[in-house]
Amino acid sequence: MSAPTLYGIPNCDTVKKARAWLAARGVEHGFHDFKKQGVPVALLDDWIARLGWEALLNRRGTTWRKLDPAHQAAVVDAASARALMLEQPSVIRRPVLMRGDTLRAGFDADDWARLF
Repeated sequence: MSAPTLYGIPNCDTVKKARAWLAARGVEHGFHDFKKQGVPVALLDDWIARLGWEALLNRRGTTWRKLDPAHQAAVVDAASARALMLEQPSVIRRPVLMRGDTLRAGFDADDWARLF
């Protein structure tokens, strides 16, 4: 199986935890920085199809909380969530982990232990 790839933002605390968790277990992985490399549109579409837009949208993060209420209220379906995620990648739940056919949004050490 190919090495996993993490997608996210390097200064995100959850991404840092996930990368440290992988490093502590000697798991080689790639990293895709949303800030520097952007959000891969085709992958975002796949993530939304497989996980659902609700699972990818981080409504607890600072970026979401800073949006005005009208902008938040306008996110009602996959299309509106997708547009926001492309406009403001920081609203994507991080990290997104891809390993073969496995896809996860967010970091859960117990879940990841079963994967690796």
